[in-house]
Amino acid sequence: MASQSTAASESSLLSLPSNNLAYIGVVATLVSALIHLYLAPTVMGFDPTTGVLFYLNALGWLVGVALFFTRYWRRSLHLVAAGYAVLTIVAYFAMGGPTNPMAIASKVAEAVVALVAGYLYASA
Repeated sequence: MASQSTAASESSLLSLPSNNLAYIGVVATLVSALIHLYLAPTVMGFDPTTGVLFYLNALGWLVGVALFFTRYWRRSLHLVAAGYAVLTIVAYFAMGGPTNPMAIASKVAEAVVALVAGYLYASA
């Protein structure tokens, strides 16, 4: 979610962001992932399809964060992260998601991810 540090050796798999704003995006990403992981078992009880989507959403966020901290992260992936965040917000409203504190927290976190990723793409 940020331009990766050029100081990192090409032989190292790990690459840390050079822009501190990226860490806000990472925290927001983890908030959304953890909320979805926390709610998924409950949702599975009354709607298995949505429960599976909750697990997949969390997995997508976690894979994205893992990729972000590697040397394989590219500038164009900021747009993928922003698009994924916007897609999850749109899907929530399209599926008629309930309005509760966890849903609001997740959507706010996803909006933060979209904004941070867009900014980092534009400024890279």
